[in-house]
Amino acid sequence: MSIPYSGTIRRSGGVVSAIGKQLRAVNLKAAKRITVKFDPFSDNVKHTRNFLHYISSQKINFTNPNCSLKTVVVCDRSEPTIDVLIAPSVAESTKFKNVTLKSGNLTCLEILQLFNKHISSLAPAEQVTTTVQTKLVKKKSKKK
Repeated sequence: MSIPYSGTIRRSGGVVSAIGKQLRAVNLKAAKRITVKFDPFSDNVKHTRNFLHYISSQKINFTNPNCSLKTVVVCDRSEPTIDVLIAPSVAESTKFKNVTLKSGNLTCLEILQLFNKHISSLAPAEQVTTTVQTKLVKKKSKKK
């Protein structure tokens, strides 16, 4: 007598693939300035530093080149925080201008999930404009 199979077909990719999935969803168009403040001698700063590394990559910076990333290193045993100043064009439609994430007890994956939930979701959708050209217009543009 056999037991029917009741599990998943394949295993999940793990934390690394989940972080990669969240990084692909990051959009900085709603942010004007990101300030990451941490004490390097604190016990729970590793995930905040990893978030800083991921968010400072060139691929993510291309989503909004006008967004400035500032790192503040303090030595006062304070909790690591991530402050995001919302862009004025987006802040008009929302009720807040600043978002603060206290990342002391969060993992890097949780920080990225919160960032996508609260910041990337505010980014304005890109407007795709497509123009339909007729064969006659294409021929005229080739002859010029």
